[in-house]
Amino acid sequence: MQFEKKTRIGSPKGIFGILIKIVLLILIIFTAIILIDRINFPSPIKKIEKVIPNENFKIVK
Repeated sequence: MQFEKKTRIGSPKGIFGILIKIVLLILIIFTAIILIDRINFPSPIKKIEKVIPNENFKIVK
């Protein structure tokens, strides 16, 4: 008598299982987008401005 190892215990089979996985994936991505959108990222207050002197420019012909 040989023993058989069952590797797929309780996993959905066929097209219905694939459809459930796709719907769950879309739901997780949609939830992540909603949660990231609710985070209030601070905007930069200080303007960054750097003055470059004219001496540093080289003319290439």
